[in-house]
Amino acid sequence: MVDRGSAAVHTAFMSRGETTLQNAVAESPLPNSSDLAIARDVLATEAAALTALADSLGDKFLAAIDTLLAVTGRVVVTGMGKSGHVARKIAATMASTGTPALFVHPAEAAHGDLGMIVPGDAVIALSNSGEAQELAAIVGHAHRIGLSLIGITSVKESTLGQAADIPLLLPPAPEAGPIGLAPTTSTTMQMALGDAIAVVLLARRGFSAKDFRDFHPGGKLGARLKRVRELMHKGDELPLVPPGTTMDKALITMTAKRFGLLGVVDEGQKLLGVVTDGDLRRAMSPTLLSRPVEEIMNRGPKSIGPEALAEDALREMNAPARPVTALFVVDDANMVRGILHIHDLLRAGFV
Repeated sequence: MVDRGSAAVHTAFMSRGETTLQNAVAESPLPNSSDLAIARDVLATEAAALTALADSLGDKFLAAIDTLLAVTGRVVVTGMGKSGHVARKIAATMASTGTPALFVHPAEAAHGDLGMIVPGDAVIALSNSGEAQELAAIVGHAHRIGLSLIGITSVKESTLGQAADIPLLLPPAPEAGPIGLAPTTSTTMQMALGDAIAVVLLARRGFSAKDFRDFHPGGKLGARLKRVRELMHKGDELPLVPPGTTMDKALITMTAKRFGLLGVVDEGQKLLGVVTDGDLRRAMSPTLLSRPVEEIMNRGPKSIGPEALAEDALREMNAPARPVTALFVVDDANMVRGILHIHDLLRAGFV
């Protein structure tokens, strides 16, 4: 972020880094190590770091949350290299959970993208070392226009650590793997801390499943969060008959509507019972067609409310005790409002 020395110093630093890397690779036990042992060590190293990170959270974290909740603009997340990839993910997670956010590339910021960062915003800057020089333009801009700056770094005394209004420090932890140089543990902690911030903001804002669905209208996730009323059939599509209807006429309605079941309703369309294919098989006899539907119907059928999630409807359909392929949709007074078939969930991309 600032000039730390001459070209000679930079060359010496790079030379030491290359020598360290070469020595580490030469001493690496990779050829004789178990792949599973290495993989498990990586996960154990990162898991231990996350536990330490969780234990380290305190007043600074709470101050960051309060600051971000008070933002009237957007949360600008930035970082360079691997930290930049993490910053993109944090911005995307925040944006999809009720906190307006965007990623600004620090190298592009110095070439015009500073215009994306305006009064009312706040900045979260990520740098494990705290010395990513590319962050200088954004950090300076944030100070010039009076934006709150939250820094995520491992080094309190670093340039970023000192420049941040609220430094969130990652606890000391080794990078995972035999050579311990590639950003692994540090980026895992950065991403997890970003998730923690986003989820706490979600909870503080009262962000609901419906809000989440509104931000994720596509794909299987969007389908899972749809309301039953958005997928159900209604009106003339409903297979309904009044009590007293003989089964010969009831079967015509049941077959024409093609849902595999029939609802028996009173004059106000209150659901009295349901006739399914299974009910027909159980009642099969020479007199079946002349019998009234109320003698055949199940008086305690499954149903679902119109405001229930499609997720709830599928769970009800797949209940092990009595699986079904369709549900009548009823309101609190048990009045029929629609019908939902498993095929409706398939068409919506739910399963």
